[in-house]
Amino acid sequence: MTSGSWFGTLELAHRTRGRARFRYRCRSGTPTDARTIERAAENITGVLEARVNRAARSLVLHFDDKEVELESLRTALAALSPPVPAARGSTVVEQGGPAPMVASLATLALTRYLPQPLQFPVALGAAAPLLRHALEDLVANGISSHVLEAMAVSISLARGDYTAANTTTFMLALGEYLEISIARRSDDLLKHLLRPASDQIWIERGGQEVLVAAGEVVVGDTVIVADGAVVPVDGTVLGGEATVNEATMTGESAAIAKGRGDAVLSGTLVEEGRLRVYAEQVGSRTAAARIADYVEQSLTAKSAAQLDAARLADRLVPIVLGLAGVTYFLSGDWRRAASVLQADYSCALKLATPVAFKSAMYGAGRAGILVKGGSALERLADADTFIFDKTGTLTAGTLAVTDSIAFDSTYTAEDLLCLAASVEEHYVHPLAHAVVAAARAIHGQHFEHQEVQFIVAHGVASVIEGQRIVIGSRHFVADDEGIDISAHLETVDRLYEEGKTLLYIGFGGRFLGVLALKDEVRANSAATILRLRELGAKRILMLTGDHRERAEELAEHLGLDGCHAELLPQDKARIVEELSQQGARIAFVGDGINDAPALAGAHVGIAMQKGADIARLTADVALLEDDIACVADAKALANGTMALIGSNYRLTVGLNTGILAAAAAGLLSPITTAMLHNGSTIAILLNALRRSSV
Repeated sequence: MTSGSWFGTLELAHRTRGRARFRYRCRSGTPTDARTIERAAENITGVLEARVNRAARSLVLHFDDKEVELESLRTALAALSPPVPAARGSTVVEQGGPAPMVASLATLALTRYLPQPLQFPVALGAAAPLLRHALEDLVANGISSHVLEAMAVSISLARGDYTAANTTTFMLALGEYLEISIARRSDDLLKHLLRPASDQIWIERGGQEVLVAAGEVVVGDTVIVADGAVVPVDGTVLGGEATVNEATMTGESAAIAKGRGDAVLSGTLVEEGRLRVYAEQVGSRTAAARIADYVEQSLTAKSAAQLDAARLADRLVPIVLGLAGVTYFLSGDWRRAASVLQADYSCALKLATPVAFKSAMYGAGRAGILVKGGSALERLADADTFIFDKTGTLTAGTLAVTDSIAFDSTYTAEDLLCLAASVEEHYVHPLAHAVVAAARAIHGQHFEHQEVQFIVAHGVASVIEGQRIVIGSRHFVADDEGIDISAHLETVDRLYEEGKTLLYIGFGGRFLGVLALKDEVRANSAATILRLRELGAKRILMLTGDHRERAEELAEHLGLDGCHAELLPQDKARIVEELSQQGARIAFVGDGINDAPALAGAHVGIAMQKGADIARLTADVALLEDDIACVADAKALANGTMALIGSNYRLTVGLNTGILAAAAAGLLSPITTAMLHNGSTIAILLNALRRSSV
């Protein structure tokens, strides 16, 4: 394969907004088939679709003109390098897709009917691409598996055994076509996780619904999504009801009912209904866009297992060559030597590992687990110590109302809750969601009120029955509004000491009451801890900035091996580093900005679904579903994938060693050896591709 630019010439023929047509000519020795060029062009940032007319040497690109300029696009195209084939170092399949296989099959079928003088040149012509690329590989990389195969074909040609030569050429072309097709299939599986949203989005602006370009949507916009539309942003439902199919993001096929306060992900489909969604993540920061980033990384990153397999395959090539020489020296039979040269370890060793990783990442993605490459899976399988942040990880990270205490006998606890909910329902904030949910649970009364004021970092205010109502922090109610709370400090302090978040309510200038909220332990946290132990975790710890007594109580409740409490953000990273120096292979699970250093310093970092952007960016594994059980699912997937890779490794070495031994003993002809070798390789690859579920 030549290096450098793919295209010898590249000229812009025509352009419109978001579309450009180029005329091109490929350099000699580079792939020219349409699909290969299209796949490469579609990987350029900003390109939405690529279409090639090979006969006209025309390449049409549809692109996001807000993300990439035409000149940048042309530069990226001109800089494209041709792909290096995954199998055997050959470009036969990449150049013509199935064409070389079809040509070699035709040669195999027809050569016997040709006059004797024509049989050699026809067979040589069919084998010429194989021989030429073997020579290029020999010059560039030394002795390789492809060189061995070319030697086997050359021996058959030299002996005049054209049937063996043609059959071997056909089997090699067929094997490479199927192997690369399988490898591409694993790439395509990952790419199928993406579901493109519309280029235009309905939003509310100035009291009206307007259609705008996707690139114009910003955080804070209210996005309208109706029947049959794909959700274009990550956000929270402000109003409306709908059934949403989240299969593209979580793998769950059953549609889920969504209403006010529920989270929705980009890439999911509204089957029925209509939603008003507060945009929290837009454009490249949405879940679907992050999948695209992970896909790009996973298709290029190589794990230690993959590199080890490739190195072993390369080391075994000279051994196979030496065995062929010894076989001929002892037997004097060229057929035996040619048979030995057919059976190498390279194909299955080099391809089965990345196919297994990519298939596993596809299965993980369908289950709402995004894995940044095979190396992350490998390190997760290796992890023996799991460390959890508390809030938003072992606990739900969402507050629930635990107490409603009215200090005015005119109002009941239910009245207090409903007063607060009537005003808070207009506010997009976790505290507001919790209050509204609690009021709905008791089917409480709605109090009519005037326009709501939002006071940033303080709370909300409105007017009910002619009296001002304020709801928010102690500072807002007591200091800013001047409401006296001193008579009820004993109750307030008790609630605070219980670790609860307090929402103060003032009405008509007096302290009406307080709502207490608390983060709840996830219902399946204990079961997840137990499952992780079954999957090989030797030690499970918790790190938190919370009070020591509450942290120890939670650790005992969940069956943890220990906890570190009252920590500053930098303390978490320090503890991870200290344990790592002691030999622990740590998987750190967190969600906050303050968890990012620990996530980066751990053997493998896992970010929860509602985690801060920097936490998700730093982590090796990111969850798309707010379910701690996914941590154990990811560990199980990693263990299973590495077990499958080990199994395929042993199978590859065992089968090919047996085939080599039989070939050296003269029990297999070159044709039979080629069939057994390619057949076993394809079977191993199909096995790696098939087992891609969590």
